Amino acid sequence: MASSTSASLRKGRARRLWHGVKSPFFRYRHAKTIHAVRVALGMATSFLVTTGIDVPHGVWASVSLIVVIGGLQHYGNIRKKAAERAIGTALGAAIGLALILVHMLFGSLTLFFVLMSAIAGACAYYAIGKAGYVALLTAITMVIVAGHGDSPFDVGLWRTANVLIGIAIALAFSFVLPQYATYSWRYRLADNLRECARLYGALLDGRPLIAEETTRRFLAMTQRLVQSRALMDSVAKETGVPIARLEEIQRLHRSILAALEMLVTSLPEASGNAHGLALDCTPREQQTRHRLLQMARALRFGRVGLLYVHAGAMTETGEEAESAQQGMHWLAMRFDEQVDRLRLRLGEIERQWNIEGARPFNG
Repeated sequence: MASSTSASLRKGRARRLWHGVKSPFFRYRHAKTIHAVRVALGMATSFLVTTGIDVPHGVWASVSLIVVIGGLQHYGNIRKKAAERAIGTALGAAIGLALILVHMLFGSLTLFFVLMSAIAGACAYYAIGKAGYVALLTAITMVIVAGHGDSPFDVGLWRTANVLIGIAIALAFSFVLPQYATYSWRYRLADNLRECARLYGALLDGRPLIAEETTRRFLAMTQRLVQSRALMDSVAKETGVPIARLEEIQRLHRSILAALEMLVTSLPEASGNAHGLALDCTPREQQTRHRLLQMARALRFGRVGLLYVHAGAMTETGEEAESAQQGMHWLAMRFDEQVDRLRLRLGEIERQWNIEGARPFNG
């Protein structure tokens, strides 16, 4: 009986662990560790494959694996790079083998080096542009296959085979627990919106804000904003959302941070270290705080219904409208407008960014 209970507990822990590992939020929090383990396992596999069947020059499989997978993390990148790798590797291997044949036919090392240098220059020319990765990988594969003119043709063939083995292993491990850029983009945006809600709530409640701490919080939000910008190309590929729509969301994201910072820095500072909001908050401003939290929860947990929750239309009295034209209320109204626009834009594309329908891990 005791052994049965112990086995059940182990199975339960194993299920919870597996659920956590599969969770997008777990992979987001431990992205670097997962990527490091993925590359290490890929490297071990390349050793086993090349040494297990005694493949000559097997070291090039490991080199290719590092070149291919070492700097890739997000699924959107992997999908794009896979085709580029195939093209670059095929071109580089073909050119490398052709150079070996030229050296075998003419026996001129000078001609070999001149041709290789010219091709490397051509690859460098195209490496600065849209086809940069293909051109770079072409040059790398060419040098691996052809060497410095002292490689026999069969050695070039083995090196080509090793490069292909390395790439195949790299691609196989690239899709093991991939980190979707869409989730990283969502969670960063959610973290910023939640932090905005905290700061805005402090303003509305009149709680003191320490200048140094507030500066650190805005710095952290700015860093997330920049990181989100770097993810947009991959997010567009994963979700099919046009890059222009993501750019608009990014602009609103940036505007919200800027408006909130203006609200904070516009407050009167009596002591120089802390201050509170010197006005009565309106129902509209309270709604803005709730909308920020609702958007953060929708992005974090995939609860898209929160984007469509309306707290009811609020009408301003003449006195409120008049005060909104000046000072803090005017800034608060602009902030509210940006928040509501962001909510609408997220709602328009929620079917695309809410990928997989998975519930993030709460651990």
